[in-house]
Amino acid sequence: MSSENTISGSIDAPDDSRWSAVFSLASSVVGFIAAELFPISMLSPIAADLGVSEGLAGQAVSATSVTAMICSLLMASATRKLDRRTVMLGFTLLFIASNIVVGIASNFPMLLAGRVLLGMGLGGFWSMSSAVTLRLVPSSQVPRALSILFGGVSASMVIAAPFGTFMGDMIGWRGVFLATAAVGTLALCWQYMVLPKMRPTGESRLSTLARLLNRPAIAFGVIGMMLVFGGHFTFYTYLRPFLEQVTEVKASILSFLLFGFGVANLLGTSVAAGMIRRTLLWTLGAAPLLMSVLAISLVWFGDVLPVVAVLIAAWGFAFGAVPVAWTTWVTRVAPDETESAGGLQVASIQLAISVGAAVGGLLTDKTGAQGAFVGSAVILIAAAALILTKMRSNARALT
Repeated sequence: MSSENTISGSIDAPDDSRWSAVFSLASSVVGFIAAELFPISMLSPIAADLGVSEGLAGQAVSATSVTAMICSLLMASATRKLDRRTVMLGFTLLFIASNIVVGIASNFPMLLAGRVLLGMGLGGFWSMSSAVTLRLVPSSQVPRALSILFGGVSASMVIAAPFGTFMGDMIGWRGVFLATAAVGTLALCWQYMVLPKMRPTGESRLSTLARLLNRPAIAFGVIGMMLVFGGHFTFYTYLRPFLEQVTEVKASILSFLLFGFGVANLLGTSVAAGMIRRTLLWTLGAAPLLMSVLAISLVWFGDVLPVVAVLIAAWGFAFGAVPVAWTTWVTRVAPDETESAGGLQVASIQLAISVGAAVGGLLTDKTGAQGAFVGSAVILIAAAALILTKMRSNARALT
């Protein structure tokens, strides 16, 4: 067997022996998402230690999100001449550096700098992860590989908040970030051993993004994707106020319900590959349709705790398939420019999250948390209608 067919060699086509590389990327997913969410569970001690308000400390989360959105659009173009193995290792190095900088931060600007480094790595990693995964496994196994990748997202959402709170109490918030950097170092070593060399493909220039949006199939898909994620975060951002004000749950029950959401989300991600193999179109369209029904049901039965628990878990399961399905769509609808399309996807999702949260906030202020849920249902119904009508014509990519 030639060196080009080994794990450490250069590849131009997928090899079914590279599942270890897929799992190594998933390990970075867990780290990236956990590091992004850690400040939420440790906001008070971070603010107190750095001598700033909790509101200002919270901007560290926003800094990561904004930086990730910008870098997701620019990174494929900026690294278009570099081996993709080197680039992915570079993103993991940024992850390690960011956590070290945050862990030793003596003031807020230093904390912010560390969070910007995290955003650079996060945005770049997500923009290229689907394209890299596409080159690691046979085409028939891409949905399964993506479900493993996004399983890391679900897993980190389940463990990030309780782990951050628990470990923060034991070793301090700085210790949590430094320990995360150490875990990132292990992921880097793993990726160094198993990721193959991958020559850059496609043009990956800024003008490529405009050409992609000029393709009707992609333009409608981006709108549909933004509606789905926007509708989800119109709901999810204000789930806690709803549970506290309408369902009137205590903190312990709240944690249990959110944990149930995360576990169901992980399960939904794990079964997404099988659903996508049957039909991508109906996976894309049925998820927001089901979520809209669940949102309205929560408004109707919001004061009945057992029903609420089931509905929230069902929402987590339904949403679990969404990231996998849309990333699979990206790899099918733009196989010639998966890196640029991946960047467009990440930027669209980040923008949709911001807009969805803002819309939900306005509705919550005007009508209470129920209003945000009704608004979420309307957005999700519009998403399902667009997907099942305008996107149906692109049959080849959706079967």
